[in-house]
Amino acid sequence: MEYIKAHKKLDAWIKSMDLAVELYDITESFPKKEQYSLVSQLRRASVSIPSNIAEGAARNSNKEYVQFLYIALGSCSEIDTQVHLCQRIGFISMDKANSLILKIDEVYRILNGLIKYRKSKL
Repeated sequence: MEYIKAHKKLDAWIKSMDLAVELYDITESFPKKEQYSLVSQLRRASVSIPSNIAEGAARNSNKEYVQFLYIALGSCSEIDTQVHLCQRIGFISMDKANSLILKIDEVYRILNGLIKYRKSKL
């Protein structure tokens, strides 16, 4: 039987994993010349969110956990900026950008709630 880590039950981790998968799928259709620039940046930032949630959850203190959650929050902002750029340069439609931004905002709100909760435990 597989041991389930606590972070795998968190909405922030689940939703950010879904966001990362969607961004991987979307960037498949980007021009090949973007493979090592915008595609790479979007993918790295999207992977950073659930990775930092997991790493923070494995730390010994709430203070460290909160620090990793703030890093995940920063990655949300990075992705938001990159999605806006992708829409403006024509890599994704306005509808797709808006859909992604709603998902990014949801992850951002959930992370903020988790940060507030963890900070209350300091």
